[in-house]
Amino acid sequence: MVESYLGHDSQIYGVEEHRLVGGTGDGMRLLQVRNGKGLEFTISADRCSDISRVSFQGANMGFFSPCGYVAPQYYDPVGKGFLKSFTAGFLTTCGLRAAGAACQDEGEDLPMHGTISHKPAQQLNWLVDGEKISISAKMYDAEIFGDKLALERTITCSLEENTIELEDRVRNIGDRESPLMLLYHFNMGYPLLSETAKLHIPSDSMRPRDREAEKGLSAWDEIIPPQPQYQEQCFYHTFEKEGRAGIFNPKISKGLVMSFDPRELDCFTQWKMMGTKDYVMGLEPGNCYPDGRDVVRREGKLKWIHPNEEKCFRICLQFLDHDPFL
Repeated sequence: MVESYLGHDSQIYGVEEHRLVGGTGDGMRLLQVRNGKGLEFTISADRCSDISRVSFQGANMGFFSPCGYVAPQYYDPVGKGFLKSFTAGFLTTCGLRAAGAACQDEGEDLPMHGTISHKPAQQLNWLVDGEKISISAKMYDAEIFGDKLALERTITCSLEENTIELEDRVRNIGDRESPLMLLYHFNMGYPLLSETAKLHIPSDSMRPRDREAEKGLSAWDEIIPPQPQYQEQCFYHTFEKEGRAGIFNPKISKGLVMSFDPRELDCFTQWKMMGTKDYVMGLEPGNCYPDGRDVVRREGKLKWIHPNEEKCFRICLQFLDHDPFL
């Protein structure tokens, strides 16, 4: 038994809680998680318990935006103010009542990508056993005289394999039917993301979001070096039986594969942003596309959650040191 060699589990694996000091992230709670197999990641407890950083066998997997860590008190909900505190990180959760473009929907002003990503966790705890590390947290997207949604999140990291499983349970704790929009904004970054990387999205259908994306349709899966003043492109994918996407870079021999149930998350957005200093590829399963709630409503695709109803969403991430697409 390996435990007989250890004075403390943290020699190999475990969870440590830290706080940031100084700057716009001052005071933020971070959980540093290691599985002892080469997988390390950071959970930003005060930002929806999203995963801000991931490294695998020493290589960074995600994108960290120029604004860095930004505590919830600096959040600007007006228009595109979201971008001033969009850390991106490996995962930013968008929702719960709105996701995508800022808009006005039936007289309600809705900020870009909703507000849940700036909600601090409550009831935060973790458990380490012989097979896995499980972190759980609860966040609320609720207001007096309005919609009231609760998000219970569990992030499970295997101690035997390099996998992370995310399970979210959204419950309507109010007395009225509420819109439910949820988009998991996973962000791939350098050195995983570079012109030598290969993108794999075996979707059953795909369409460009707009005219800018139409220009890049023939090269939707091509990854190029950073370009000055690059204009983002989004491609909308759908899956019928199995939701699956991945990326692998042979230059660093690292990659990942994500899987999800397209019955739960029936919309998949590929965000291609090859800009200088803004170099990121978003792989984003969701129950909506990021066009704004007003557009989704007009298209008749807005989803709802009834009082006392609970909906569950699961995503599995597998980190690999060999090419899974050969």
